[in-house]
Amino acid sequence: MAKHVKILFLGDVVGRLGRKAVGEFLKEYVQREEFPVFSVVNVENASHGYGLTEKNYNELSNCGFNCMTSGNHIWDKKDIFDYIKRADKLIRPINYPKKTKGTGSKIFEFEGGKIAVINALGRIFMHPCDSPWDVVVKEIKKLKKITPNILIDFHAEATAEKVCFAKFCSEFGVSAIIGTHTHVQTADEQIINGMAYITDAGFCGVSDSVIGMDYESSLKRLATGLPERYEIPSSKVVQINAVEVLIDMQTGKSLEIKRFSLQKDYREAKK
Repeated sequence: MAKHVKILFLGDVVGRLGRKAVGEFLKEYVQREEFPVFSVVNVENASHGYGLTEKNYNELSNCGFNCMTSGNHIWDKKDIFDYIKRADKLIRPINYPKKTKGTGSKIFEFEGGKIAVINALGRIFMHPCDSPWDVVVKEIKKLKKITPNILIDFHAEATAEKVCFAKFCSEFGVSAIIGTHTHVQTADEQIINGMAYITDAGFCGVSDSVIGMDYESSLKRLATGLPERYEIPSSKVVQINAVEVLIDMQTGKSLEIKRFSLQKDYREAKK
């Protein structure tokens, strides 16, 4: 087992260009990194902004990601119910009812050792789900018997809920909590009781957009209050939001946290 490992967490991926960008970013990152890398990407919007198809799951898996987390949109593509049991890199929120397909946590073994990942949903301004507080603590205690290294993707809307949940979980020896869902990267990365934390990792998708979706369809829906199908913008400029965490694999404590925000231009070169 390595002494130190870098966790690379890519924010919510939106659409085809988002998938392309994170795959290329991961490859470049691993090539230049001196530490073993454990890579995680949130995929609940990966297939045209809604859920994850098996085809796109395989695409991201082939890019080399160790783990894929999700959220409330993971069920939007119906083939998820057919393939989730054999999708060994994918986890769904742990606080869905017990009989829900898939798993809410998993221990991943890679070149650096063992890292456990838990996915959980917030409840404020979100669709109804079970309380994450007790179920996550029970899971942390169970996983701690196997590895001290535990990462949580907390998929939630309200900042206060995320911050409070993070402080609460830090008391149980969690290595890192990365917030997802709002698609806007926050500037509050910090270490709390040896636990890395950021309220939201941001998103990976078309930058000239409304959190990944087309402005016109977003405007119609928000201005009129009427149903309107969101669409992926046609722009070829993609933003990549990511978070890097350096952890001590013996203690499970985080030593550093850093965020990335950059753009990649897929437009054809001008003549």
